[in-house]
Amino acid sequence: MKNYKVIINGTEYQVGIEEIDASEVKSAPAQAPKAAAAPAPAPAGGTNVNAPMPGTILSVKVNSGASVKKGDTILVLEAMKMENEILAPCDGVATVSVAQGATVDTGELLAVIA
Repeated sequence: MKNYKVIINGTEYQVGIEEIDASEVKSAPAQAPKAAAAPAPAPAGGTNVNAPMPGTILSVKVNSGASVKKGDTILVLEAMKMENEILAPCDGVATVSVAQGATVDTGELLAVIA
């Protein structure tokens, strides 16, 4: 074990670091690759539905081309271990731009209601 002195924000800390061999190293689980869904272009007069926060698409509740009413659940987004229903902001026909299991970032296009 090697001992070190570390100063953080003016406060001194004594830390000990033990060397281990490579067989004891545990690696973090690999993350699933981000699904490559090509965003659908917004039709003239269409309303974009964007991700309010980063997360993973747990389920898609409507198929592209399906009619939706304002307030219908389009998909379920998991973020911070909570399931968030993404609702249709208006009546129209949905064009879904993501698939189940996709990882999305804030502001990313999820669907278009036209």
